[in-house]
Amino acid sequence: MASSIKSMFTRPADEFVNDPDVEKLWSIKAVDQMIVHYNLISSVPPRDLKLTKKDDMIYETFKETFPDFKLDVISTDDLKSEESKNKWRPFCETFKGEVEDYNFASLVRLDCKGDYSEENTVVVPRIQFLAIEIARNRQGLNDTVYQESQSKKQKQDKN
Repeated sequence: MASSIKSMFTRPADEFVNDPDVEKLWSIKAVDQMIVHYNLISSVPPRDLKLTKKDDMIYETFKETFPDFKLDVISTDDLKSEESKNKWRPFCETFKGEVEDYNFASLVRLDCKGDYSEENTVVVPRIQFLAIEIARNRQGLNDTVYQESQSKKQKQDKN
């Protein structure tokens, strides 16, 4: 299977228009990243996490570009409206060549206190996910997930 996946990525990009196999592969990768991310913020104090080697650059650029961005509960319009896309697009392209897989599909939680669910998740480019989650970590907004996870763990340990 690995060789068939590898050969798929050597094909010209125009062959991938609505290719269900490619969409399935992106979905698998996005879900894997989602699981890893949630496990991280549940297991380690989020303020201590480093998601990439470029976290500082991503965070500073995000804060400069989106100084009033509401991080706790995000509306899909904040990410997907035409006006938002026009602002996010140049931000994302800033990281081309800087952040690996910067434009791969990733899943971001709309409400930082919630888990990943169909209602609380939207697909975004990886750099958009990173910018939002790095900012949430640094501003303490993901602390609730960590604290609730640790509380559950302590209760289980007592039983």
